[in-house]
This record gives sequence, C-alpha cells and structure tokens, in this order.
Amino acid sequence: MITVIGSGAGADAGSWAGEPALVVDVRGDELTTGELDLIDEHAAEGGTRAVVRALGDPGFFGVVRTLERRFGARALDVRPGPAAVGVAFARLGLAWDDAVVADGSELHENALDRAVNVCRAHPKVAVLPGPGVGPAELGAELLHRVASRTLVVFSALGDPFRERFERVEPAEAMCRTWDGVSLVVCLDESRAEGSAPAVTGPLRGPGRWALPDREFGATDGSVLPYEARALALARLGPRAGDLVWEIGTGCGAVAVECARLGAAAVAVEKTAAGVERIRANTAAHGVEVRAVHGAAPTVLSHLADPDGVFVGGGGRELKAIVLAAARRARRAVVVAVTALEQVTPVRSALESCGFAAEGVLLQSQRLLTLPDGSSSMAPAAPVFLVWGTR
Repeated sequence: MITVIGSGAGADAGSWAGEPALVVDVRGDELTTGELDLIDEHAAEGGTRAVVRALGDPGFFGVVRTLERRFGARALDVRPGPAAVGVAFARLGLAWDDAVVADGSELHENALDRAVNVCRAHPKVAVLPGPGVGPAELGAELLHRVASRTLVVFSALGDPFRERFERVEPAEAMCRTWDGVSLVVCLDESRAEGSAPAVTGPLRGPGRWALPDREFGATDGSVLPYEARALALARLGPRAGDLVWEIGTGCGAVAVECARLGAAAVAVEKTAAGVERIRANTAAHGVEVRAVHGAAPTVLSHLADPDGVFVGGGGRELKAIVLAAARRARRAVVVAVTALEQVTPVRSALESCGFAAEGVLLQSQRLLTLPDGSSSMAPAAPVFLVWGTR
C-alpha cells in the first residue's frame, strides 16, 4: 500500500500501524522515474509501507494521477489536505465553484498562451505557475490584450509564517521579479458574478465539430451534410448536463457530435442496419451514445425528456414525430427535410407547441480537385433546416 498524505490532512507517522519504510516528499506531481521505482520496490515488499507527502490536495492537479497511472487506484491510500486553489479563494472571500483552473506547470510548448487565453475568456481563473508561466509573464501578455484584469499573487500559500498575497495590475506584475509563487488568481472584476454552475470539472470541448461526412461511414446519403450539421448543432446548443435526442438519420452523426460537445445523447433508428452504424460511429469517436431500435414517435414515450431534439428525414410520420418531440423538449427542436412541402407542417407543429419557428434553405458548393490539379465546385444536396426555440 502507498499512503499519499496532503498537507493539512491531520495525519502523521504516529497514526500509522508501524513506521514507514520510505518517505518521499513531492511538490505538485513531480516524481522522478527513480523515485517511482523506489516506491515500487517498497510497495511490493510485504509489511512495508511507502509514504508520499504532498502539498495541499494531491488529487487536484497533484501526484495522485502520476501514482494511479503507475500503480493503480487500489494501491493508494489517499489522505487529502486542502487544495491550494480552494485556500486561495478562501483568503479572498470568494466562491470558487465557478472558477477555471489553468495548469501552467504542464510541460507544453504553448503553456503560457493557453493560460493567457483562459484568463481572457473567463472572469475568474486560478493559474498554477510553471516555467515561463508566472505573474510577470501573465502580466506582460494580458496588459495589451484585455481591457481590465487584476492579478492576485500568492506566495508560500499554506505556510503560517511566510504566506502572503497581493493584488497587482498586469503592468506592475510584468515589471517585478517574483519568488516562491504558489498560485496566481486572475480576476475580471468588471464582469458580474453569475449563478453557481450546475456542473464543474474538466469539461473540455472538442477541437472541431461539424466533422466531414466521411467520418461517419455513410455512403448512401444518410448522413446530414456537415454544412447543415454545423447550423443544427448551433441551434441545439448541446452542453454538459443536457440530453439530446437524434431521431431517424441512420448513422447517428448529430448524436455523436452532441456527445463530443459534452451532452448525453440518444439516437433513435428504426432499421437494424442503422442501429449498427450508430454503434460503430459511437465506438469510432470514443463517446457514449445510446442507440434505440424502434419506430418514432411510438418509441419516444420510453425516453427521458430531452433538452434538445434533432429530427432527420421525412416520411408520413414526420409531423407526428415533430409534435411528440416538441411537446417534451425543454429548449430546442431542429428538423432537416429535403422537400419544400414538408416545411409548413413542421413549422406549424413547432408553433402549436409554443416554439418560435425559423428556417433556412442551405445550398452549398463544395470545392473539388480535378485529376489535373485544377479546382472545380460540386453541389451538395440542398437541405431545409427548420428549428424552434422556447
């Protein structure tokens, strides 16, 4: 067993059954290969104990991730101390459930740029410092990029004798030399604090969306063209904590994209072949989408109420499907059809359920490279996209 102790956890050697055979002190998640090998040797010996002492909460941007990767979670006895970010915001008298944490200590060639961009995009950010990512560097980058920011620099955080923090403007931070920095909090005090978030954590979105049609393996035209998919996703607005239905497109492209953006997704398909394609695309993109085999609108009664619904295709049941979806959707319904005569029934169904309906006809020309290397344009199939919002 490897015991991992965070400072402030209230545990010491006297509380253990027997003296530890090895004690390793670590800052952040910095453990050398030699230290890991030494821990491995002691942990493998019966009756001996390896102890890793860390600052703050070792499970929050700390050494637990490194140890779990090497030894597995069951080999760890973690006793956390207060997280540095929580302590810093406590000193400021601020809640931190809506704060974003940027790890400047990661060995990444553009770690500073990423930390600065987070500070530009969010009003409350904690930056864990690292090589080239400290108060001076943050101040220099923020000075000419944002209208106003305040940096709060914490030094020796958690030390009862040496801890201190001071508020500085980016221009002052840039011109000073800083030693022993534990954390930098970047605040945009001109933006009002919002309500507490429903979900917190590492909710990173994908680097791109409206993926190329070929990435969904549909060669029969069942995939919604990416031009239309981009607008459909924009109107659905999938996010963490949402549930989105996709009804009847045969390959689950919209559901997969919604799952990549953080939403829970259900794809409803009446053909067995379509269900298998949905499952294959789900696995290929590494997301979780529940594939439901059945005919809408009947099968919809067994599903939980969605935040957004996408309906693809036509057919005699189209209006009934849109009505069933609109009666239960909390925020938005988006419908893709290929015939003009289908637009009016869809619009009337949405409006009858209290939605404000809008729509567009999307006609695009895709760039095509000819055998001789010259360029031409190939028309994509036109799509009517009709959507309703509460």
